[in-house]
Amino acid sequence: MNHLLDLKTYPLDRPDSPEYASLVKKCQEDLDAEGMFNLPGFFKPGVAQAAADAANPKMATESFRHARRHNVYFKDTMPGISDDHPAMTKLKTVNHALCADQLQGNAVIDVYEWAPFAAFLAAAMGKDKLYTMDDKLARVNLQATRDGEGLNWHFDRSEFTTTILLQAPEEGGQLEYRKNLRTADDQNYDGVADVLLGKDPEIKQIMPEAGALNVFRGVNTAHRVVPMRGGIDRMIAIFAFFDRPGVVFSEEEQMGFYGRTLA
Repeated sequence: MNHLLDLKTYPLDRPDSPEYASLVKKCQEDLDAEGMFNLPGFFKPGVAQAAADAANPKMATESFRHARRHNVYFKDTMPGISDDHPAMTKLKTVNHALCADQLQGNAVIDVYEWAPFAAFLAAAMGKDKLYTMDDKLARVNLQATRDGEGLNWHFDRSEFTTTILLQAPEEGGQLEYRKNLRTADDQNYDGVADVLLGKDPEIKQIMPEAGALNVFRGVNTAHRVVPMRGGIDRMIAIFAFFDRPGVVFSEEEQMGFYGRTLA
């Protein structure tokens, strides 16, 4: 893995070292303070672009164009809120996805399946253990956004969201987010409405550089990708880990996200 990752700066292969402990502590502190941690140069120079270049032919011809109108919850109804509440506003998202079964030989698969990667993420997230998905579509995705496209405001279903930017666009494409917007006990619908209306002063924005590992609490952090401009796609790898083994999406979920199932 030394040919792909900067293991000198980020010693994932030395979990008993003081440098590893220091890295985990820093990531945990950033998660608490900022709602995310960001590790620039996690991929060695050239690796991110090589992964994007390897995926580009299939992205151009085989990717699923995911275009939909949705609210931040990806649900038609929510408890204790009317359909006309501002938090239920319909938003437009357009992006293009390749699934794990379309990425054979790509470096992102090698990193995903390298056990020390999951072990490090578990330590940083305060988990006993994390498991890769059994779902041959959803376990790793590459997502591209093109000129005028973006991923609109939403919450993720998984507790943490783990990504590596492979290719930055010419303009736009920033990750905009509002940490700790809701909890399991409080959906904070009025606060969600303020974010959608651009009235929340705690909204933050980050543009990770290509090759950076970015992890945030997606289940309670509302986030979006600002629409991008220009002829260079924004391309990002999304890794799916869970705190239990054997997780797969339903056929309905696979069809909704990828336009196909493995059934």
